[in-house]
Amino acid sequence: MTGNGRTGKPSVLLVGSFLSASGGSRQVCEELAPRLSAAGLSVLTTSSKPGRAARLADMVSTCWRERRRYTAAQVDVFSGPAFIWAEAVCWTLRRAGKPYILTLHGGGLPEFFRRRPNRARALLHSAAAVTVPSGFLLEKLRSYRPDMLLIPNALEVSRYAFRPRSNPRPELTWLRAFHPVYNPMLAVQAAARLAGEFAGLKLTMTGPDKGEGALEETRALCDSLGLNGRVTFRGPVPKDQVPEAIGAGDIYLNTTNADNTPVTVLEAMATGACVVTTRVGGIPYLVEDGAEALLVPPGDPAAMAAAIRRILTEPGLAARLSDAGRKKAELFDWNTVLPRWISLFESVSGRECGQPGYQARRDLSQ
Repeated sequence: MTGNGRTGKPSVLLVGSFLSASGGSRQVCEELAPRLSAAGLSVLTTSSKPGRAARLADMVSTCWRERRRYTAAQVDVFSGPAFIWAEAVCWTLRRAGKPYILTLHGGGLPEFFRRRPNRARALLHSAAAVTVPSGFLLEKLRSYRPDMLLIPNALEVSRYAFRPRSNPRPELTWLRAFHPVYNPMLAVQAAARLAGEFAGLKLTMTGPDKGEGALEETRALCDSLGLNGRVTFRGPVPKDQVPEAIGAGDIYLNTTNADNTPVTVLEAMATGACVVTTRVGGIPYLVEDGAEALLVPPGDPAAMAAAIRRILTEPGLAARLSDAGRKKAELFDWNTVLPRWISLFESVSGRECGQPGYQARRDLSQ
């Protein structure tokens, strides 16, 4: 193992989208970087460039330019054009002779890999190790690389004040980016079905506009349904305000059409909010329906409204969901997850590039 000379710990390069400072969504890599640094690792990151082409150029150039400053790299892998970015970055890392870890993200990867199996296997087998954040991706993608490791997305649970929801109010929260894949209109449609039953019903929607028209369409839907007095659009909030924003209501709605292991769902459960979420991607692997959250079909406002109604009217249900949700969130605390990352970087650093087939110790994959 090659250390950084100062601490004896690995020097690592994290390759992903570090865009929260410029209004983008905060990715897991932005949470991981400062924690690795605080643990004594020397950490480089790329890239915070807002433009896609500029960001790719910065990623590739950083991998090469800083090759003497890190012993291993970690690369986020998404489907679509971002997969090409990962291929370009990993090609550069191989040229630089650096071992790298791939971290697979997004509920769209199984279908993307199915249509490009050769490219998927080539990329995955070029890595020293491959991690996934959910049992869903582990199950769906392990045929492309059998020794993948499950290291879940994490959160700092102590930052989320727990408030038991034994007597829930009809106050709904939604926190994601306004983009068609997250289907924000489903939250409005469900709220509209309940407005006549619950006089105090309110919906607060928080998140950035991704520029795909979803925010404008959601506002227009509120107008057409006469919900302007009940729906508040808060806009994006800094990461340190997320615990307050997501825990302000008593019921959190996750309306996405595709997902993997959404940190926002864990954040909501950490506050004690009752979660109603679509049954897509990795979500059934993350929470147990009826015990830790209520799961409904995607794109079904009647089913989502019915689940909300159950929480507001069924005796004891909200209290059970609230308590079980907090207990589940505690399993994903950084105090549990970070040591797995550190052990993995220590195992990978110093390996020769082109040595795939890293076999993890059992404690890393638990």
